[in-house]
Formats: sequence, C-alpha cells, structure tokens
Amino acid sequence: MTGFTPSRDPGDAERTLATLVRPRLDPLLFRGRIQRLQRIFSAYIACCPAPWASPGLQTTSEITYQSEHWLPLDQLRPLFYSLYRQSLSYPPILSSTPFAQGASWAAIVAGFPAFLEQCENPAALLEQLIGDDDLRMKFLFWSFMPERYYGDGSDRYPGQSVTIAEWIQQRHYRGKRLRCLDAASGDGANTFGLARLLLEQGRLTGRFEVEGWTLEPLEAWAAAQGRFLHYPARERVFREETADCFELGLDTTIRFCCADILDAPEAAPFDLILCNGLLGGPIIHAQENMNRAVRNLAGLLAPGGMLLAADHFHGGWKQKCPQQELRALCELNGMKTIEAAEGVAALKSY
Repeated sequence: MTGFTPSRDPGDAERTLATLVRPRLDPLLFRGRIQRLQRIFSAYIACCPAPWASPGLQTTSEITYQSEHWLPLDQLRPLFYSLYRQSLSYPPILSSTPFAQGASWAAIVAGFPAFLEQCENPAALLEQLIGDDDLRMKFLFWSFMPERYYGDGSDRYPGQSVTIAEWIQQRHYRGKRLRCLDAASGDGANTFGLARLLLEQGRLTGRFEVEGWTLEPLEAWAAAQGRFLHYPARERVFREETADCFELGLDTTIRFCCADILDAPEAAPFDLILCNGLLGGPIIHAQENMNRAVRNLAGLLAPGGMLLAADHFHGGWKQKCPQQELRALCELNGMKTIEAAEGVAALKSY
C-alpha cells in the first residue's frame, strides 16, 4: 500500500514526488499524432463559426455540437490518456480526468485554470506539456485533483465532530492505542482535523494513529506534503491551517495511503472509521458497490468500533442513494446504527 508521512521538508517532497511522476517525456512518441491533431484544429478554426473554445466560455448546446463535430473528444482523448500514462509511474485513474468527465473540448477548455489560459489548441497544448516539465506537473495535478471534490477547512462536518467527541469521552479506551481511518481522505484536511480533535479530547500523540486513504497517489502525496502545484492559493491556505498540527507533533500520528475500499484492503482493525462524501453520492452509489463498500468497512472495524459517514450531497447536491438505505446496509453487515448529530453512525458489536 503506497503511503506518505506528512512533511514540510522540500527535499522530502521532491524525493517522494519523483516516485510518482516521470521527469521527462520522449516527444517522438507524440510527434505524428500531434501533427495530425494540428490539421484537425486548423480545419476547426477555418470552418467552425465563432465563438471557439476558450477559457471561461459559456458553452451552449450549439457550441458543444460544433466542438464535437470538428474536434471530437473520441479523437483527443487517446492522446491525452497516452500523455497521462507516459507521465506517471503508476496506472492512472483516467475516469477522474477532464477528458472522461467533459462533454466536449470546448467544455474542457472553458474550465481551464489561469496557467492554461492560452491553450485552446489541443495540438499546441500537447507540445507545451511535453516540452515544459513545470507546466506538465501542474496539468497532472489539475487533471487528477479536480476542485469539485473538495470543501473548505478541516471541520467540514461539525456535527460529526460532536459525535466523535462524545464517543471518545464515553469509552475512554484506557491503555489502548486508538486506530482511526479517514477512508475518503481527499486533500487530507479532514484527516488532519481528526488528529487535532483526538488531541483536544485528551488523547496523547503517542496513543493514537490516523490513516487517510484515497485512490489517487498524487492526492495522497499532496495531502502529506501540503502541496497543490496547480492551485497556489489553496496550498497557502492548507499549509496555514495545518501548521499547528506540525507544531503539536500530530504529523507523527498521520499517514496517507492509496487504497480502494471496494477491493477489501488488508489492514489492522480500526476503532474509528470516517467515510465522508463518498457513499450514496456521485462516486459510490450503485447497489452492488454500496454493499461491497459497507461490507468492507465493517470488516475493517474493530469490535466496539464506530463507523461515521457524513456528506453534503444529501442536502440536495447529487444525491444518488437515500441515507436510510445506508443505515440499512450497516445493519445488514452486523453494525447497529445510532443517533448522530450529522450523517450516519454505526457501532460494531463486541
């Protein structure tokens, strides 16, 4: 299981990132395909009526149609997928990239960040990405860490924090090292927040450990290093918000790992598991996957342990599965649901 320990050492950041991203690309691997793509783009500019694809463009159905007619994503997608595969040392999760999510090239370009503002031509963009290591690095992070996955701050579910505090005070876990899992850690803000909460509730730093799990290796690295190479403003805020965790020594209690809860990852049992923003929304909602995820989470939970699942999409944002179904799945998998200040809470029997 690939893992990263929190650090603010630039040398450590550079060393660990080098295990994920290859330093150079061979332009010969792309030359012929880029030339063909340039001819397609030239025809698009010559024949397609304005407005053309550009950052910030409000894409209408007509713009989407014209973009797909002249620059079909089915022709662009394989080239950028090849770029991802050649750039990364591990098999990338392509389904999270803009080329899997976007409706058209125009829609993708409309969402470009500032560092891609002059990159409307996909052929020219590929050439720049191959030749410019810094630009390619930013592009990779932008591709695999979309902003839509994240919220703000380390206490996104304050009601859940109340439930955790009450649970700790009631049980105490005298003499026992408390193992905790943030099973959908994302950018790591909530993982740091959980460690901070445990300390505030009287747990000494040597008496608990917190793991943050995510599918995406770049995400695990970014969480550990506090580096968001595609988003400097977010990086600055994140590092400011987590600075106290390093001052308090909480970095020694945290580890970010790559794991998929749908694949029944092996790990020592956890006393507390958070699985926020994942179950019943856009990412995991099909019945078979919901069943598998809850079954695997129950298997990772120690006897007497607690599972918490909160989200924001049940407030109306992309809800796919009612919370009562999640509660029923917890009961079906040997856990007892209890009242929670926010989201779903379930205990595993001793």
